[in-house]
Amino acid sequence: MNYTDALNLLKRGNKQYVANKQNGDYSLEKRDSLIKGQSPYAVIVACSDSRVVPEAMFSAGLGELFVIRVAGNVIGEHELGSILYATKHCHANLVVILGHTHCGAVHATIAGCDEDHITSLTSMIKEAIGDEMDEVKASIMNAAYGRDKVKPEVGETVKVVSALFDIETGQVSFEE
Repeated sequence: MNYTDALNLLKRGNKQYVANKQNGDYSLEKRDSLIKGQSPYAVIVACSDSRVVPEAMFSAGLGELFVIRVAGNVIGEHELGSILYATKHCHANLVVILGHTHCGAVHATIAGCDEDHITSLTSMIKEAIGDEMDEVKASIMNAAYGRDKVKPEVGETVKVVSALFDIETGQVSFEE
């Protein structure tokens, strides 16, 4: 599947989610068909926030998405390694860096949180957002920063986009 078709599938799935008509395949037959391997059509780097569930918001079933979750949807060494695995070995040719509204990690960054290990996340987000104080704009900037960080690493045959999930409406807005 080319990346345009993959992106259109995500957009169509999100429309189903917003309309409360999601329909991913989680059947026993689907599980059995995936035993020998996977070929997801997209990689989604999303926040660990419990309100952000990529398989649901894109109406995707088993084996369709390669999901990487980390607070603040930041791109560090492990996340980049996972993306490269999914694009090179699983042949996904679309990567989506997915931010969301009401993100606790973005809020903590703007608030200047410097607690223990949280700074490993907030320092990366701070690099992306600078002095931005609007949380929605900061979430968009953070996802775009991740997109721009990943693009040169995956090669020209892989499309990398950023997106924002609005937890109030369920809608995902994409930026290429």
